[in-house]
Amino acid sequence: MAHTAADETTTPAPDLLTHLGRNSQKSAGSVNLPMYFSSTILFESYAEFKAARDHRYEPGRLYYGRYGTPATFELEAMLARLEEGHGAVVVSSGLTAVTLALLAFVKTGQHILMSDSVYGPARHFCDFVLSRMGIETTYYDPSIGVGIESLVRPETAVIYMESPGSGTFEVQDVGAIAAVARSRNIVSIIDNTWATPLFFKPLRHGVDVSIHAGTKYLTGHSDAMIGAIITTERHYDTVRHMTLAVGDRSGPEEVFLTLRGLRTLDVRMARHQETGLALAEWLIRQPEVVRVLHPAFPSCPGHEIWKRDFQGASGLFAFRLKPCSERALEAFIDHMKLFSIGLSWGGYESLILPAEPNRSFPKHPDEKGPLVRIHAGLESPASLIADLEAGFGRLRSVVKNEMSDHV
Repeated sequence: MAHTAADETTTPAPDLLTHLGRNSQKSAGSVNLPMYFSSTILFESYAEFKAARDHRYEPGRLYYGRYGTPATFELEAMLARLEEGHGAVVVSSGLTAVTLALLAFVKTGQHILMSDSVYGPARHFCDFVLSRMGIETTYYDPSIGVGIESLVRPETAVIYMESPGSGTFEVQDVGAIAAVARSRNIVSIIDNTWATPLFFKPLRHGVDVSIHAGTKYLTGHSDAMIGAIITTERHYDTVRHMTLAVGDRSGPEEVFLTLRGLRTLDVRMARHQETGLALAEWLIRQPEVVRVLHPAFPSCPGHEIWKRDFQGASGLFAFRLKPCSERALEAFIDHMKLFSIGLSWGGYESLILPAEPNRSFPKHPDEKGPLVRIHAGLESPASLIADLEAGFGRLRSVVKNEMSDHV
């Protein structure tokens, strides 16, 4: 169904999340679309097959299972609508979305400007894979804004952003950077996983390509690996051709689980935000905490930009402890009752993890204590605070014993 830009501002997000991507006419009246376990697509005639083959790169065109199923196309259309893009492609993971989006727009001899605060595996892809293809990456200070103009070269093909950044949560001036990219005919790409389409819409700010690790908030239940690339009309064909040329696609279970997860995204994000803020506000009052890195806090780099551009905050943030021993840090994190130690985030469960990212431009180099990342799940905020309080009790006990041992 065709839609206009006005629809995006007049249709509430809960309505879109509830009613997009269902199409009961294709599912025998069922509320949810089924899982399509399809490799071979059958055609009634040779003419029908030729028409499908000749238009196989078009969204919604059934041709072969890897090109998409009815459920795949519904999910892609839903994500494009939520992000106000022209089209979307879903792939096998968030990292796959990062790598294929980059590969779609760079070639040997070209140059990428990448925010210093990007997701670690994205940085590794540039350093380990793209460098071997003769593609150079320059990491820039995420707070650079329009100053990024000074780093652009004739061979610069992509400017890549992540806002807020992984681990340290700097908020970038996305509009200013995207404007520079557009003025120089450079493709701008952003990882928008933290905010989801509900809290930030990058294409409104001039970005060409938006990436999501759907594994996180879009699915919301820690049970699926999926990525999404949403683009403007100008760049859709390039991205779709690249993903199909590489042969990557999300599976039927992941498509189903993402469609299901999106139905509750609005209510989950409201709870993640509320709980994350409650934990951050409690943590900043603890004597062992030097700084809370949460975009909603004035102490977080880019806070004013977050207030200007974002409609909310997710449940992922970090805090810096005062210097302490590894033993004290282990005592703090171990034996939590509700917080689990684990990679990823965005699920219903709360997570805690030491997470010191690789940075060329540290914002507070004088702060030497460990960085701890929190994902606020859907548990009671009071119970999570009690869990953290017990952890600080264990940390203080170890610090006290270590001081006694040195007396």
